[in-house]
Amino acid sequence: MALVRVTNVDVLHNPAKFTDPLFFRVTFECMEPLHDDTEWKLVYVGSAESERYDQELDSVLVGPVNVGVNRFDFQVDAPDPAKIPPQELCGVTVVILTCSYKDQEFVRVGYYVNVDYANPELRDNPPPEPIVAELERSILDSKPRVTRFHIDWSGDGSGVEQPPEQQEVEDDDVMREEDDDDDAEEEEEGDEEEEDMYAHEEHVEQLVN
Repeated sequence: MALVRVTNVDVLHNPAKFTDPLFFRVTFECMEPLHDDTEWKLVYVGSAESERYDQELDSVLVGPVNVGVNRFDFQVDAPDPAKIPPQELCGVTVVILTCSYKDQEFVRVGYYVNVDYANPELRDNPPPEPIVAELERSILDSKPRVTRFHIDWSGDGSGVEQPPEQQEVEDDDVMREEDDDDDAEEEEEGDEEEEDMYAHEEHVEQLVN
């Protein structure tokens, strides 16, 4: 059973200028006391073709985590446009919020993002070189894609019966309750094998679909 369950993520100050910080308010529930901090990261996907354009915008340690409902604000600087291929600066991409415990990622919340000019004239006639100051970023916060992984919460190997192998549970809504029945959860996982969102050849299209 997961000891931490994300119950809600609010995307604040959205839409915003491309150069504005990204601001998330994360709410999660802790079932048992945790001995270590949780680590949260935010990654901006710069290109659907290669993960080398991914930017880890920031990471933060949250702890000690109390049993019950916890909430924190996560504000990060905008991605560096110079590290994004100019031809992919506009259009649809992905931003991914992850959380790990004892160096094991147990949840990933992905949103797809639309970047375009706020000015209708620039939208209709985009300049050859992107004008970053005129770009607007809109995160589709109504349709997050949540991936959960089974991890060893003890961190000493005693909590797993087999060698570590991540199992994913795909949900369309962060607010959906996890299934308390492990067997039912395993059946859901076996229905369809999803490609990892870091399989960059098609991961943007997977999130959109």
